[in-house]
Amino acid sequence: MFGWKKKLNDLNDLMAQLRPDLSRESLGVGPDFPGVAPNPLLSSDARKRNAELRTGALALGVLVDWREVNGNPRVVLMFDVETADGISFRGIADEDLTITELTRLAPGQTLPVRYRPAVMDHYVALARDTDPAHVQQLSDEIASRKRT
Repeated sequence: MFGWKKKLNDLNDLMAQLRPDLSRESLGVGPDFPGVAPNPLLSSDARKRNAELRTGALALGVLVDWREVNGNPRVVLMFDVETADGISFRGIADEDLTITELTRLAPGQTLPVRYRPAVMDHYVALARDTDPAHVQQLSDEIASRKRT
């Protein structure tokens, strides 16, 4: 187990060298961001994170940009996220999208996302299962806070 953290950092550095567009700096997140997993299906941490995000707290994310990771298409979506509590942060979603969903992406779109308030590690997930009325309520709450 000795040197495990060093190997993890080396892997993150290698990913940044192989895909500079997926580096922490390019994605606009800080040094605490664990990075994009080369294959989230093989990473137990990524599977656990994705399971937790499915039940995470709801927030609104404004799409800033995205990067295609592979031809599935797997994409990394970058959001400026605002929570119901008034917290703002750069969120990163690692998603598998259909070609139709991919063609509909446009910077500036507001989409519902889920995040883990206890962790706050920049990871979010699209909240595809959310009731539109709940999303509208959250949107109204955030808008009213900005007006005051």
